[in-house]
Amino acid sequence: MLTEELKGTIREAYGAIMERKSLTPRWGQRQMIAEIANTLARIPLPGEPAADGPPAVCVIEAGTGTGKTIAYAVAAIPMAQALGKRLVVATATIALQEQFVNKDLPDIKRHSGLDFSFTLAKGRRRYVCLSKLDRLMAQGQGETDLLPLYPDEVEAPLSAEAFPVYNAMLDALGRGQWDGDRDNWPQAVPDGVWYGVTTDHSQCSGRRCPNIGQCSFFRARDALQNADIIVTNHDLALSDLALGGGAILSPPEESIYVFDEGHHLPDKALSHFASFCRLHTTVQWLQDSAKLLGQAATSLAALHSLERALQRLPTEMEEAAAGLQQSEQVVATLFEDVDTDGARDNPQLRFEHGRVPAELQQVARSLAAQFQKLAASLGRVESLLEEALEDEFAGLDKSEIETWHINVGGMLARAEGALALWQQYAPGGEEESPPMARWITLLNSGGQFGFDLRCSPILAADILEDCLWSRAAGVIVTSATITARNSFERFILHSGAPREANFKVVASPFEYANAVFSVPVMDCDPGDARRHTAALIEQLPRILDRSEGSLVLFSSRRQMLDVHEGLSGELGDSILMQGDYSKQEILRRHREAIDGGRGSIIFGLASFAEGVDLPGDYCRHVVIAKIPFAVPDSPLEAALAEWVEASGRNAFMEISVPDAALRLVQASGRLLRTEEDRGRVTLMDRRILTRRYGRAILDSLPPFRRELGQSDP
Repeated sequence: MLTEELKGTIREAYGAIMERKSLTPRWGQRQMIAEIANTLARIPLPGEPAADGPPAVCVIEAGTGTGKTIAYAVAAIPMAQALGKRLVVATATIALQEQFVNKDLPDIKRHSGLDFSFTLAKGRRRYVCLSKLDRLMAQGQGETDLLPLYPDEVEAPLSAEAFPVYNAMLDALGRGQWDGDRDNWPQAVPDGVWYGVTTDHSQCSGRRCPNIGQCSFFRARDALQNADIIVTNHDLALSDLALGGGAILSPPEESIYVFDEGHHLPDKALSHFASFCRLHTTVQWLQDSAKLLGQAATSLAALHSLERALQRLPTEMEEAAAGLQQSEQVVATLFEDVDTDGARDNPQLRFEHGRVPAELQQVARSLAAQFQKLAASLGRVESLLEEALEDEFAGLDKSEIETWHINVGGMLARAEGALALWQQYAPGGEEESPPMARWITLLNSGGQFGFDLRCSPILAADILEDCLWSRAAGVIVTSATITARNSFERFILHSGAPREANFKVVASPFEYANAVFSVPVMDCDPGDARRHTAALIEQLPRILDRSEGSLVLFSSRRQMLDVHEGLSGELGDSILMQGDYSKQEILRRHREAIDGGRGSIIFGLASFAEGVDLPGDYCRHVVIAKIPFAVPDSPLEAALAEWVEASGRNAFMEISVPDAALRLVQASGRLLRTEEDRGRVTLMDRRILTRRYGRAILDSLPPFRRELGQSDP
């Protein structure tokens, strides 16, 4: 497949970019281009049978500064075009996705000589639903007959807040001054206001909608059909795969995927295949829905085919609500031995090895049957309403049918969500390997208590094998941090990436000798939180230069707050702390201070340890308060460690240490952002020198110059 002509096209495109942008070719970039091209050459041409051999999957760790965007673009674009496949580039965040569409791809197209088209793909929830907007404005500022999209998560807005925005949106759409994309609306829209006029897969009438010709989402989706490259984010790519593939994006079999920042892929996949049920609010939703459906029997009386199904639904909802109330009593009994007066805001009960107690398992079986019945009934009603949308009924307003179709679609999605949870609790979990993680959280909202039941796979390996690795024409996963302890084993364990795939580490071109990794002398370690916090308060004024840009990273919000309070007299006016402003505002103020010749120190948590770009003087010193081990009370982390231990392995060395090493590399990566950068990384944790696992973590770091203080063991 990789013909000389195709090799020449890739070489010429890369050379043209280097020449026209006055860039210096990088050895790592060339390596990456070759690895991707050779991997995608394993894909058979259209009409040819699949060849035996390794899959067309490539996992590349490309060190910071490699220029991986250019590398995967100039390799994958010509290969995808030659193979007749769609290239789907998925980034970890919307911000990265928009940078790729608005800056990187136009730049590559302009300078490479490659001819390709591209478009941005977003989910339905990023677009206004014209049907909902029309209804809300037609009904005025009183009660609406539309069920809210996310009643448990977002509080409904006041009419005085929402309706001026809705009126302005409708006007802008009518004038052609807005495309219906939330990101293109000139002002920030509060979630409660936006969710009133957007929709999801469950509530969308699709091609049957009377507003389909003006639908912002479907107009954007139609543009995907002709584009060579679809740019999206991980969440939408995984949502599409969870729906079977091809629901929004091109089918996996016709797609070559590039997952940029691909170390997020396993965790993102888990979130899309987890299930939950919040008992109290689900009971309330069922009761409200049963009342609403009582109105439907009158409104839809002309649709005789619906009469029997609509009569049954309120009773089925009441039965399901009664079953949930019974489950609340069982769950409350299980919490009798749980410490609910401790420091934790929302106490949790995690089931060891994912095994559900017999009394809850019995309730779960009954609820699974009830929600199965309810979902089947709602599904029949939804199908009949879909048929009615396509037919003409005298005396029945089409908009009324669509209103009920939207409502019933939302009810069906919620019933199916609850069904998935109870189906996962009903078997008990005794025969699973690896087990599912199952846990319950006691929620306290203003004195109102409720229970939130969760179930999630602990590894994404089987999920991604079923929907991605075994189906996609080709997959490229790349990131600056994929390996842990210089091995891909952690990524393979979590993602299930085929062992026959092409795994490659491409070194960063940065000169790490320009930076120092230091561990100062300390007489305590983070195991003694009080003494360690006091040591940070004592040492930070000595090691931080108030005239330069610094980033101090904490694993604990409590410690960050305590250290900030302790330093208020010495460094307080120089510190920008996460939580005081938005992340973007902190970075803006920090850059403004440095540009003005003043020093600035950012105090941040995990979100500042990744994806933050502060080159040059903006960051000359990164201080890491302690080795970033995972939060010990994470139910998923605990369930995974429990399974590894039960398998006779060492969970700490196999899970905790590689994870911490990866996070430490990511945090250290905030220092060197260009080839000219220099500075210092300081780890305020002597355990990297005194504990047996410390050497493994230390050896996973880039080759900084080291200054390792001696401390008392």
